[in-house]
Order: sequence, then C-alpha cells, then structure tokens
Amino acid sequence: HVQLVESGGGLVQPGGSLRLSCAASGFTFSTYWMLWVRQAPGKELELVSTISNDGGDTDYVDSVKGRFVISHDYAKKTLNLQMDSLKPEDSGVYYCAAGSPSRMRRLIASDYEYWGQGTQGTVS
Repeated sequence: HVQLVESGGGLVQPGGSLRLSCAASGFTFSTYWMLWVRQAPGKELELVSTISNDGGDTDYVDSVKGRFVISHDYAKKTLNLQMDSLKPEDSGVYYCAAGSPSRMRRLIASDYEYWGQGTQGTVS
C-alpha cells in the first residue's frame, strides 16, 4: 500500500537548519509530483514547495525562497527539504504529499492524493 513517512523534524534555534525527509513506498516514486506543506498552530495549511517528477521544475513560497531547497533521492525513494536560516515563523507541522496534478494545478494541494502524517519543526 502507499505510504509516505516524514522524518527530520525537531527543535532548532533561529538561524539554524533542519533537513526533512519523506520516505515513499507503494507507488512509482519517479512518476509523481511531490510537495511539502506546513501548518502552524491556528493557521491554515501553507504550501511550501513543489517538485516535478523529474526534478526539473520546482516552486517555493516567497517566504522560503533562497533558504529552502527541495530535492529527490530516487535511489532511496525519498523526498528531501533542506531548510536553512530558519526563522520562528517557519515553525509548524510539515507534511509531504504525492500526486499527479497537471502542471497548471501543481500548486493546489488538494490535487495531491497521497499524504504523510507530518513531522514537527520548531524554531525557537
């Protein structure tokens, strides 16, 4: 069955780094768009970054551009999010997801069909 398992969250000081991973199984990893979203307490889900199945197309929310990098490790079937220069406002539960949206709808989280359980990242 399809499974996405996030890891790598934790507590870090402002200016520090975290590397989130999302281990995928049960589907053909290399054929799906993937994304990271986050949710802070009391706030709506926010799309953080997307990546195309071949890694050639990425998007980032403006607030993380230049600080976060999304990438695949196809051999390990893992999606990664390297987060540097972290700020308190980056805190939240980070979720990964996989789906087959059209390119025009790649930023619409509801078009992604498989979701992980999330990992907490706290910057304080």
